[in-house]
Amino acid sequence: MSYGLLKGKKGIIFGALNEQSIAWKVAERCHEEGAEFILSNAPIAMRMGELNALAEKTGSEVIGADATSIEDLEKLFDAAVAKFGKIDFILHSIGMSVNVRKGKHYTDMNYDWLEKGWDVSAVSFHKVMRVAWEKDCMNEWGSILALTYIAAQRTFPDYNDMSDNKAYLESIARTFGNYWGERKVRVNTVSQSPTPTTAGSGVKGFGGFLGYAEDMSPLGNATALDCANYCVTLFSDLTKKVTMQNLFHDGGFSSSGVTQKVISKYDSEN
Repeated sequence: MSYGLLKGKKGIIFGALNEQSIAWKVAERCHEEGAEFILSNAPIAMRMGELNALAEKTGSEVIGADATSIEDLEKLFDAAVAKFGKIDFILHSIGMSVNVRKGKHYTDMNYDWLEKGWDVSAVSFHKVMRVAWEKDCMNEWGSILALTYIAAQRTFPDYNDMSDNKAYLESIARTFGNYWGERKVRVNTVSQSPTPTTAGSGVKGFGGFLGYAEDMSPLGNATALDCANYCVTLFSDLTKKVTMQNLFHDGGFSSSGVTQKVISKYDSEN
């Protein structure tokens, strides 16, 4: 069901790769709610993904950009301004750890890979906002979002340096969000349940991870579609005064000490 929450709004969505991507679901829902947007991803990700199919479905333009490159971002935002004038929303759904991909243990970190990971996963968010800031291309009461995970606050085995990347990402949102407030633009992060995306599934032990989160969440894990619906509300005019927040969208996981489901599993073992 569509409510027309984003009718007339324009934006940029970073990070859609395939139908499992949260950004893909966000794009579909934004389109259904009346928004127009540009889809962007790194050129290598675009070659791996199916972005053109999403663009056709949503009537969107695809513009490749490496979000760690100021030059690429300047070209992207110039194209957005030429197409739309000022824009109303940005989604940053970008994350990558070479250490995770290559199975490098946290206690034996490759620091060159670490720098690449935090540049892609966190600093790119600052670069996106910096270019948008310098070009003054956000409408008042616009909304900038990045996707994160609770590993920024809690320790999870094998999430590795992505935990540090997410903590950095959330800090950038709060710090830059203070300045964006001067222009009546809000900046938030959404801390989503573990979600079986292409990136998420690459974390060692992800299946057990997913099952544990399901049992520890009173409402169960939030799906990619659930997250997309939440992002729509945060892009809409219904959340104008929500800013500099890390918003947990996880079925209650973040507030649960233990659930009866988990207690019952331990009781059954005794």
